[in-house]
Amino acid sequence: MKKIIYFSLIYCIVISCSQPEKQEKSADSFSFIFMTDIHVQPERNATEGFLQAIDTINALNPDFVLTGGDLIMDALGQPFGRSDSLYNLYKETVGKLKMPVYNTIGNHEVFGLYEQSGISPGHELYGKNMYEQRLAQRYHSFDYEGWHFIALDGIGFTENRRYYGYIDSLQLEWLKKDLIETGTEKPVVLSTHIPLLSVGAQIMQSPTQGFDQGSIITNAHDVFKIIEGYNVKMVLQGHLHFLEDIYYNGVHYITGGAVCSSWWNGPRYGMEEGFLKIDVTGENFDWEYVDFGWEVK
Repeated sequence: MKKIIYFSLIYCIVISCSQPEKQEKSADSFSFIFMTDIHVQPERNATEGFLQAIDTINALNPDFVLTGGDLIMDALGQPFGRSDSLYNLYKETVGKLKMPVYNTIGNHEVFGLYEQSGISPGHELYGKNMYEQRLAQRYHSFDYEGWHFIALDGIGFTENRRYYGYIDSLQLEWLKKDLIETGTEKPVVLSTHIPLLSVGAQIMQSPTQGFDQGSIITNAHDVFKIIEGYNVKMVLQGHLHFLEDIYYNGVHYITGGAVCSSWWNGPRYGMEEGFLKIDVTGENFDWEYVDFGWEVK
């Protein structure tokens, strides 16, 4: 049985967590990758690093890949040309994966939110419209081998055109209906860019530090109430470029590190560039944090 590690502050190749002991490979087994915070861009050799991660994933040959947002760097404060080119770069590069990819929206995918972008809210691709046109619906779900996967949009907008962590009311109603249709028996995985639950601030800043509204889902308790009573196994999270596994009320809240670690500038809090590999057998799963060997150039 692998050692349970809730967060890591050491250099490593693979960090593992299990829930519970891994069983023998069987017909109801599959694996998938959760990769978050890629921040692909022409600078910092980021595209080269992303391609190295993709080569590693292709060698691991999972059944599919689920992303956790912040795929590009970035569309928030950039004009159309830069944002358009970054979306094109991400689509071209991620297309080299040899398995299906399901995306989750992050704050850096939001187009023109910051006034410095020069983009008017009346622009047809303003906000999340560019993401939905280029990649996926801002929230959606799919099934795989008896498991149900839900990608949430945890990005809210303030009146002064900033982002914060928030699941809007329409989405909450959709989530209720989606879970009712799924039923209470089927295992469920949620993906959200901004975390629902984390101790990252206490580790990275101080033991008494709380989160600002841009670093945590501010109405997370609304989500907790909705998922109560369903067979939710894990919530996969990003945004913090931090690796942790919090087990609360029967659910693993796993913040999945970052493909770019410290924005392609090397390790962050001892965590190398990497992604999660999750192996599922029946209703059980193991996870590993895979360092794909990137070195700053």
